[in-house]
Amino acid sequence: MVIVQSYSIAIIMCFITMLCWGSWANTQKLASKEWPFQLFYWDYSIGVLILALIFAFTMGSIGAEGRSFLTDIKQADSANLWSAFIGGVVFNLSNILLVVAIDIAGMAVAFPVGVGLALAIGVITNYVASPVGNPVILFAGVACVVVAILVDAFAYSRLSKTNKKSVTKGLLIAILAGVLMGFFYRFVAASMFENFASPEAGKLSPYTAVVVFSVGLLISNFIWNTVLMFKPVNGAQVKYSDYFSKGSAKLHSIGILGGVIWNIGMSFSIIASGSAGFAISYGLGQGATMVAALWGVFIWKEFKNAPSGTNKYLALMFIFFFVGLGMIIISKLV
Repeated sequence: MVIVQSYSIAIIMCFITMLCWGSWANTQKLASKEWPFQLFYWDYSIGVLILALIFAFTMGSIGAEGRSFLTDIKQADSANLWSAFIGGVVFNLSNILLVVAIDIAGMAVAFPVGVGLALAIGVITNYVASPVGNPVILFAGVACVVVAILVDAFAYSRLSKTNKKSVTKGLLIAILAGVLMGFFYRFVAASMFENFASPEAGKLSPYTAVVVFSVGLLISNFIWNTVLMFKPVNGAQVKYSDYFSKGSAKLHSIGILGGVIWNIGMSFSIIASGSAGFAISYGLGQGATMVAALWGVFIWKEFKNAPSGTNKYLALMFIFFFVGLGMIIISKLV
């Protein structure tokens, strides 16, 4: 399988993760103009699994190091398979809630609050399990991200004074999504051997872990997404028949593309963790909050009706995110 041993290449892959995780939701924004996010999300989950299988049978099955995908999954212990599977189940619930929060509050709010909170929790839990990097600098970077979250939430509260969206509902759902999302990565990381060049018996390779994770995501969709279809938090009830009767090829392809984009980021994050460590790899990837906020502010114009003076809070949010991410990067070098 393909292994990354260079820290600089691992950091580049983490930045690609950041771009993918911060940009996939644009496909939801595009699709939501014509049909509900619940229907979009079925195609998204299919796209996640498709990309995982493509990587597993290509990058995960070539090269002299590690174990090939089919060999790896045959020898895996059930406990590790379940760990990666549960990671997909937990992530799916958190991500569906994040999608709901995006639908209510927009990308510029849901991502910084939800995913930013996930970054803080995820870095801490992954560092405790596998300590890599200078903890003082690493956690100082996390603290900067938390400040950015609070600033963004305040900016959104100002926006709510000029529109009819529920600031309380949007923020609470984003916070719940962030708490759950902060733990999913640890389940996946726990299922893998940490030294990718020296496979451990019973443990999973990063490629196998992502496939099992993706299967957990898709299967759990029949629970989490079905609940939201018949008991929506926002909008009207959605039927299964709508997926086939109202979805054009274009709409389905947009959703699948969203899943593919997201899982390129997930796969690169997991692969890069072999060199960067789980805490740093996950933390940098969740810099997606900044990317999503840039999309929301400058492309989708989600703050165009905000009161005068709101821009200075948005600028402050970006500054704290940049500083926090920079400290996370250098934490392994100091």
